[in-house]
This record gives sequence, C-alpha cells and structure tokens, in this order.
Amino acid sequence: MAREGVAKAYTVVISLSLVCSFLVAGTAIGLRPRQEANRIRNRKTDLLIAAGLYDPQAPAAELFKQVETRIVDLATGKYVPKDQLDPTTYNQRRAARNPKLSIAIARNQDIAEIGRREKYSFVYLVKKDGKLDEIILPVYGKGLWSTLYAYLALDADLTTIRGVTFYQQEETPGLGAGISDPSWDATWKEKKIYNQQGKVAFRLVKGGVKPTSPEAGNEVDALSGATLTSNGVTNLIKFWLGKDGFKPFLSRLSTQGA
Repeated sequence: MAREGVAKAYTVVISLSLVCSFLVAGTAIGLRPRQEANRIRNRKTDLLIAAGLYDPQAPAAELFKQVETRIVDLATGKYVPKDQLDPTTYNQRRAARNPKLSIAIARNQDIAEIGRREKYSFVYLVKKDGKLDEIILPVYGKGLWSTLYAYLALDADLTTIRGVTFYQQEETPGLGAGISDPSWDATWKEKKIYNQQGKVAFRLVKGGVKPTSPEAGNEVDALSGATLTSNGVTNLIKFWLGKDGFKPFLSRLSTQGA
C-alpha cells in the first residue's frame, strides 16, 4: 500500500508539472505576437524621440509614416534593393551573429567591443519638400556592464547632432544608467560629430566641457562617476561614425544625395 501511495504521488506531481509546462508554453507562444508588436512600437517611439518627431498625443505608427526605412551595405555605402533584403523582415541583431551576414572585427579596430559587425544596417531618412532633413542611425557598443543601444539623429549636413536616445542598457543605476536620462541626452543637440578634417571628433569629457575650448563643439559632459560607461559611449560613436561603420554611407550621401 505504501509503495502504491508513493507511485500515485509521483504520478500526480509529474502530471501536474506537465500540465503547468504546457500552460506556460502555450501562454508564451500566444503572447509572442503581442510582445513583438509592442517591441516594434517601442522602437519606433525611441527613434521618433531621437529625431525630435515624437508627439505623445499621436500614434507612433502614424508619426513614423514620415520616416523612410532603408537598408545600407556598410562596406560600400550603397542602398540594398528591397527585393534583395526586405526591411520588414530583416533582423539586424540576428544578422550580427550570423557569419554569412556579418564580419569579424580585428581586435585593434574593435573599439566598440562588439566582436562582429553586420554587413547591412538600417538607416532612417526624414525628408521635407523632397529634400533630406535628417537621418537616424542605429548605433551600439559595450559600456561597463552591458551593450548600449541607441538611435543617433543627424541634421542634413550629416555632422550636426539633432538628438540621441539610448533605448537599451543595463548600466549602474544612478551612474552609467544616466545615458537614458532625457535631460542628459538633450546636451548632445547641436554638437558636431566630425572636425574640419572630417575625422570623428565627438567625445564625452570627464570633468565637463570647457566652453572656451576649441573642441567644445564636439564635446559633451561625461557622466559623473561613470567613466567606463562614458568611454564606451565615446568609443561606439567613434566606431559607428567611422570608416568601419556609417562613414562610407554618409560620404556617398553627401555627394550623391539621398
């Protein structure tokens, strides 16, 4: 009788576990489309904020209609035809992990510490009266504890910062996590990415920007007590706006137009 009781107990526990597992799995699968829709909506909102186009009173999907989504070959700076790579299905993060869709970065060039770089990247164009008004670029790189993901918006001159939004990071609360503070992000506005020689000169400055410095137009105050996070931000901008990132595309854009 004792053995029969133990067997029944095990049977009940295993049966209950299986039922719960099926319920959890079913719920997760059922919620996946909604979660994906929320993720897409949130990314659109983040991008609109960086571009200065966000209006909390208007649906993000409606506002996003003024943004043209394209995919660019980072090596050549040329647009990838939509029939070759569909922007509605392309997963850029997944591509960065796919050896066929990415390239390994030499250690001495990998200042953003990303290991591999996707061959193709999204770019987002905003036009007014048929002319380019601003461009939004997705950038990312290693901070202190996490990979930092951001949207960087540039004016039509392709060097003046219109805005920035760090939409994903896991840095230290109260310190490095300050990169997601809108008031700090606002200090980027009107700063320049490149110097007169065309080199990436933008950087975060420990101790604060000196207004009288000749480089002040390329500098933003670093986050207090978050040196490594601040260095990571400087490095990811230097990488993605350099020759291994969007520089070939921006150079082509400046001569041939959008």
